Amino acid sequence: MLKLDLKYQINAKNFEFKTHIDQGEITAIFGESGAGKTTLLKIIAGLIKPNCGRLEVDNKIWFDSKKNINLNIQKRKIGFMFQDYALFPNMNVKENLSYANKNEKKINEFLELMNLKELAKAYPKELSGGQAQRVALARALIREPKILLLDEPLSALDFKMRMNLQDELAKILHHFKITTLFVSHDIAEIYKLSHKIIEIKNGKIIKNLPKNEFFTQANLSAKLRFSATLLEITKSDILIIFTLLLNQNIVKITLSEEEFLKDYQDVKIGDTLLLSIKAFNPIIVGKIK
Repeated sequence: MLKLDLKYQINAKNFEFKTHIDQGEITAIFGESGAGKTTLLKIIAGLIKPNCGRLEVDNKIWFDSKKNINLNIQKRKIGFMFQDYALFPNMNVKENLSYANKNEKKINEFLELMNLKELAKAYPKELSGGQAQRVALARALIREPKILLLDEPLSALDFKMRMNLQDELAKILHHFKITTLFVSHDIAEIYKLSHKIIEIKNGKIIKNLPKNEFFTQANLSAKLRFSATLLEITKSDILIIFTLLLNQNIVKITLSEEEFLKDYQDVKIGDTLLLSIKAFNPIIVGKIK
C-alpha cells in the first residue's frame, strides 16, 4: 500500500496530496494541465523533495520531514516511464534493459514477454513508436518496482497504435499486478486501464473514487474534456453546425444561431475547441480493426 500526506510549493503555487493506494491497484491521475499530476509522480519517485509531509510504501517510510527521512531515488524501487520514453540512444534494446537489471535470465524473460527478442540488438533510433514504448515499459518493470509510474505513456503514438497498445498495456499491468499510477488526458485510456481515478485541481486532490463511481458522478461533464480541430462551419435552417476532427474521427456539433452569435462568432477554421461530455452513456458502434 502507498500512503502519502505531502505538501510542496513551487513558483508560489502550493501542492497538497493526501491519499492512499492499495497494493496492485491501477490508479489514473486526471486533471487539467498544470494541476499537479506530474508533480505528484516526481515527488513519489524522489525527483522532487516536498516541503513537508510523509510518504510510506509497504510499511516502509520513503519520506518523513519530521524524522528527516528522505530515501534516495535508487532505493525507492520505482519504475518510471517518461512521456518521451528516455531510452539511452547509445545502447541497444538489451543494453537498455541491462542498465536497469543485470540478471541475464531476467533480461531474456522480458525480451520474450514484451515481444522484443528480435529487436534485442536494435538501437532506439531504429525502433517504431510502439516498439520504443514497449522497451521503455520493459525497462521500468524489469527493476521489479514497488510502484510503477507512467506519465502520459501513449501520448506520442498515433490513434490506431495507441488503441492497440492500450490493450497490450492492460494485459501487462494485469500480469505483473504492480501498484501503478499513470497520468493521462485520454478518457478512453483511463476507463480501459484504471481501477481508481484521482482527480487533481489546483495542486490538490478533489476526487479519489473507484472508476465506475467516478464515471457516474453527476457533475462529471465539467471535468472530462477533449480538444478538437474545427474543420467547417455550416448553417442549416436555424442551426449552426460545427464539423470537428477529434483524434481521427469527424464529429458534428449543433448550436442555435443565438448561441453561435453570442459565444462563437469569432471562431475560425483551424481553431482548437474544447469539448465536454454532458452525459456518460456510451454505446458500442463497432470494433477497431
